[in-house]
Amino acid sequence: MSSKGLKLQKSTKRKDSEISENFDAQKSKKPKLESSNSDQKHHTSQQSGTLSKKERRIQAKLLTEARKKRRKPHYTLEQELATLWEKMRRFDISKEDRSKLIAEAVQKMKGKIPDIAGSKVSSRVLQTCVKYCSEAEKDVVFKELQPHFLSLATNAYAVHLLKKMMDGASKQELSACISSLRGKVANLLRHMVGSVVVEHAYHLGTAALKRELLGELYSKELQLFKGMTTTTETRVVDIIAKLQLQKGGVMRRMTSIVQPILEKGIVDHTITHKLLIEYLTIADKPSAEFVIQHLTGPLLIRMVHTRDGSRVAMLCIKHGSAKERKKIIKAMKTDVGESHVGKIASDQFGSMVLACIFSIVDDTKLVTKIIVRELMAILKDLVMDKNGRRTLLQLLHPNSSRYLSQDDLASLDLTIPSLMDKSETSSKKRDSDSKESGEEANDEQEDIDLEENVAVAGGKKDPLLRRQELLVNSGLAERLIDVCVENAEEFLKSNFAKEVVYEVAIGGYDGILCPSLSEKLSELYEAIASVAAKPKPQELEKNSEPKAQAAKPKSQAAKPKPQELKHVLENFHSSRTIRRLVLDCPAFASILFKKALSGNCRSWAQGHCAKILSAFLETQDLQVREMAKKELQVLVNEGVLKISETKKPE
Repeated sequence: MSSKGLKLQKSTKRKDSEISENFDAQKSKKPKLESSNSDQKHHTSQQSGTLSKKERRIQAKLLTEARKKRRKPHYTLEQELATLWEKMRRFDISKEDRSKLIAEAVQKMKGKIPDIAGSKVSSRVLQTCVKYCSEAEKDVVFKELQPHFLSLATNAYAVHLLKKMMDGASKQELSACISSLRGKVANLLRHMVGSVVVEHAYHLGTAALKRELLGELYSKELQLFKGMTTTTETRVVDIIAKLQLQKGGVMRRMTSIVQPILEKGIVDHTITHKLLIEYLTIADKPSAEFVIQHLTGPLLIRMVHTRDGSRVAMLCIKHGSAKERKKIIKAMKTDVGESHVGKIASDQFGSMVLACIFSIVDDTKLVTKIIVRELMAILKDLVMDKNGRRTLLQLLHPNSSRYLSQDDLASLDLTIPSLMDKSETSSKKRDSDSKESGEEANDEQEDIDLEENVAVAGGKKDPLLRRQELLVNSGLAERLIDVCVENAEEFLKSNFAKEVVYEVAIGGYDGILCPSLSEKLSELYEAIASVAAKPKPQELEKNSEPKAQAAKPKSQAAKPKPQELKHVLENFHSSRTIRRLVLDCPAFASILFKKALSGNCRSWAQGHCAKILSAFLETQDLQVREMAKKELQVLVNEGVLKISETKKPE
């Protein structure tokens, strides 16, 4: 073997020995490492085992505090502010002590307010400071927050602070706050938290500031060229006409804002309701149908408490399909079984939505089941309520200018132009067809259009039949008469309930109650006459005074209120209602005169009751006039009772 081969053999043996040594070393080291780790764990377990539960809790709390300090740069400051806040927010603290605490808190926060305004604790401290601090301290907070107004508007905690700031801001400060939102109104409205800030600014702003906020939602031109496009118009149609904007561009801009708002369900704000009602005036047919489809259901119920929101709801009901109307009505009853009907009926604008349903929806069984039955359970409260009575009056006397304002009547007549175009074009087509093809072709076209445009027309059912089913067949009218009988005196003296009593007593518009409920109406006439037949309060007081004095001393005698002493024939509201009933309802007039006035006319021929007596001589009914003439003509001849020359019957 050569020397070269020997060297190679030795080198390979050396390498093998080195590898084996390294492997043995690693093998020997591994158990040592495991033993060291196990010893360390055993040592810590022994140490923790020596600590009590209280000490372990304290140790865990200290570790948590240390982590929070590392994570939050102003953690120590927030803890100090929380301590001060617990003292300053108490109700039993004096103004001087609270002012000192607020001054100390503001001094600690100075220069760091924007950083801590988004914190859960610090934002509450700042809200209390803004509420109770001096004007100088408020200016300090405002100056630090104003540049960061936009970034804080989307913070879930800072939003409450911003609302508090705007509530106490001057006109210049409020204008500065709203200017901070310029260019970002559309983005904020699409944000769940940011929309709250925009809504609050819209609610507090002047008419000019409201136009500025809405202008950004209508067109980018109004956003970019604010100074050059000044206008006092509020309706988007008028703005387009005055500034000569492109309708298509405005509609695309509004669509890009409306669509995400509806998809996210951010529909609780007044500015959103205004945006939607204006959008529907210029939207094409697919866009308008998109809005109706997305709003149909619980979303719409959240909107009915505002003027524009209720109008949007009425448009959805008017132009929606039968299925969509059914969804809207069913949404008034929650999954838990609770109903929103009573709350909606008592709302100023919500009551008009129910009135619209009563006037349009043909599915009277569904309306009776979900709405009418709920109203029957709270009938007395509705009759006495300023807004609640309008729902009942719409059934008794539809679209009456006596009970509904011009604005309410205009709301019921609103339509979506793009959804009305079809009916207009079809009517023009019918006119041309009638000239060419005669009456037969015209009748066929009318039948087709009636089926296609049921939503536009409001329903196929006859309005009188719909009222009959909702009012009489449902049992609502019978229950309403019973409630009026039970509370006749209270209702007649009420400024609001008296109108319902009058409409019920005359049988409703077109006498809808008379054929089937004439006996019940007679009970109501008797109840009112019985109340009117009661003695005057002065006579009642004289008869009961000796007994009252014998029962208890004069010092303990409770004095009734002046309004409670008024007789139903002398009360301002009840006397006018009874006078109207005498003129318009002969059956009631004869019962009242026979039961309450006959033989006592001279004692009642003064004050408000004199107008009731004169109504017996002014009525157009000959039998009633002849019945009362014998006794009343004597008073007229003596000059005790006066009758206007213009009101004398022919």
